[in-house]
Amino acid sequence: MENTDRFLGLIKSSISTNWDKPAFSDYNGSTLLFKDFAQKIAELHIIFETIEVQKGDKIALCGRNCTNWAVTFFAAMSYGAVVTTILHDFDGESIHNIVNHCDAKVFFVGEHVWDKVDPLKIPNVKTIITIEDYAIQKSRSQALNQVCDNLSIVFKNKYPKGFSQNDLIFHQEQPEEMALINYTSGTTSKPKGVMIPYRSLWSNTKFAIESISFVKPGDGIVSMLPMAHMYGLAFEILLSVAKGCHVHFLTRLPSPQIIMSAFEKVKPTLIIAVPLIIEKIIVSKVFTELNKQPTKTLIKIPFIREKIFSKVKDKLISVFGGQVVEIVVGGAALDSEVGKFLSRIKFPYTVGYGMTECGPLISYDFWETYRATSCGKPVDRMEVKIDSTDPQNITGEIMVRGTNTMLGYYKNPEATADVLASDGWLRTGDLGVMDESQYVYIKGRSKTMILGPSGQNIYPEEIEQLLNNTHYVAESLIVEREGRLHALIFPDQDAIQASHSKESIENLLKAEITNLNKRLPKYSQIADYTIQKVEFDKTPKRSIKRFLYK
Repeated sequence: MENTDRFLGLIKSSISTNWDKPAFSDYNGSTLLFKDFAQKIAELHIIFETIEVQKGDKIALCGRNCTNWAVTFFAAMSYGAVVTTILHDFDGESIHNIVNHCDAKVFFVGEHVWDKVDPLKIPNVKTIITIEDYAIQKSRSQALNQVCDNLSIVFKNKYPKGFSQNDLIFHQEQPEEMALINYTSGTTSKPKGVMIPYRSLWSNTKFAIESISFVKPGDGIVSMLPMAHMYGLAFEILLSVAKGCHVHFLTRLPSPQIIMSAFEKVKPTLIIAVPLIIEKIIVSKVFTELNKQPTKTLIKIPFIREKIFSKVKDKLISVFGGQVVEIVVGGAALDSEVGKFLSRIKFPYTVGYGMTECGPLISYDFWETYRATSCGKPVDRMEVKIDSTDPQNITGEIMVRGTNTMLGYYKNPEATADVLASDGWLRTGDLGVMDESQYVYIKGRSKTMILGPSGQNIYPEEIEQLLNNTHYVAESLIVEREGRLHALIFPDQDAIQASHSKESIENLLKAEITNLNKRLPKYSQIADYTIQKVEFDKTPKRSIKRFLYK
């Protein structure tokens, strides 16, 4: 019996238990059973032995989501190496800097990332292997080519009686041992290497197993979020493997058509999403239809309104595959109007809150008891407090402590000391309040808060949510210029074209801002705006890189 009080024990136990069930499929590609997954892990262990990887050595991993990404991740960790996950959207210079900074000896790189990599700029990396086909791009080991060319024979010699559950050999970890280094996308700063210990991975996975109990072995999961980001990694991958689910990787930038097609095919019971996906569906599809006549008039009649809302809910459930029990939204704040509407129609969604530094989970609540506009309650083994004289009413910085928290930032004690106190409390940089029932409500980022003319705290995110809900705005960013609030706006071209208005884009947006300002306190009204010609530069979790726009 495996020790399920350890993370790798949970994973090893699930692989053994679900041996003949499907584990991973690439979009319109092949499928690996859990026993195939286990064999591929063992094959990579042979390769690690050949190139003399030691326990604690760093193995960097950068590529798009695919079956081999997941196999490589678990193979490295179960061997006892420290995995460094790198977002594939980073530019070449950033990738070089991260690979060098984390002291990687081995680098697994995706084919499309390989075009950005210059091996001469990562001189300490001894071995480079492409993820998709495990082809060797660089090696200092003469034995490696020979082993890879004859891997099936080497494997058969090592396991002459065949490979079974009894042949699974996993690293025996310690709770405080570093498991992985995750380099954050960072909307307000340069990436930092977050050191995640095994206790954090175990605690996050254990909570998900127990709290998302409706997910069963064999259930399909659609992997939309980058695995190099902790949110997608923890709840689309770690939870799925620990539960014995079948993960379907989209393997490319997921367009709405591909996502909807995948939902229809996979019929997931759990969906992990970022707000952008949910908001676009609700604002563009649902709100637009509800504002058309005669629905706009009929919805004012209570009895008919309930029937309309029931049909909207059923339609949304079918859009997400028809069998979804819960959609968890995270990675950024969900638009409050969208959230209130989903709660009003009793749609099974909830909003979780976390950060990379907590691997990532801080708060969550099942959708049936979730309170709209909150982000749930502190999860097991985590404490949350608000740095405020009146935490229920006066906004303060959210501080957290517990099993999920990081060890610190790799080779950066100064940055670690800035956020992690000696007593274990971690400053999140987020601002919020917490009600009497321990529900957490986020008001914004402390780094983005703007001080109003009379000392008022202005949270740009709250204004942006309202502005993004206006008819002709796709995305926006509120910045301070010359002591006034300035809106950077990327227009919704589809809405503008559909309106057939003869007004210029400038006049349409000016009218929207004028109407919005009537709803805002004087100190938080928008003074001016600039039209963005192109979409805002974003992180892979679809957060705008605020630090690029001043």
